[in-house]
Amino acid sequence: MAEREYRTYAEFWPFYLREHSKPTTRAFHYFGTALGLACVVYGLATLNFWWLLGLPFFGYFFAWVSHFGVEKNRPATFTYPVWSLFSDFRMFFLFLAGRLEPELRRAGVVPADVARA
Repeated sequence: MAEREYRTYAEFWPFYLREHSKPTTRAFHYFGTALGLACVVYGLATLNFWWLLGLPFFGYFFAWVSHFGVEKNRPATFTYPVWSLFSDFRMFFLFLAGRLEPELRRAGVVPADVARA
């Protein structure tokens, strides 16, 4: 089946959330993003810039493991690298702020507790 082409970020964002419909997938993303950001902070604090390489390594490693192993889909970053990167951080910070669930609902992602009922 051919993948839809997204022309605007506003169209892409709900697609991105649907590609991260499982809480475990999102948890892998959060973990990788947090580790990557920790590497950036440590690298800047110590002026050891090799640590900056941790951001893409941990971010992509955990994200791709979750897509191939949990969600069973192809990472959106292969087709939309910039929007996917931006969306990963957006999803992460919305989660930390407790504001992700309304975005998931708007995208048609049903929370796991509702899906089981």
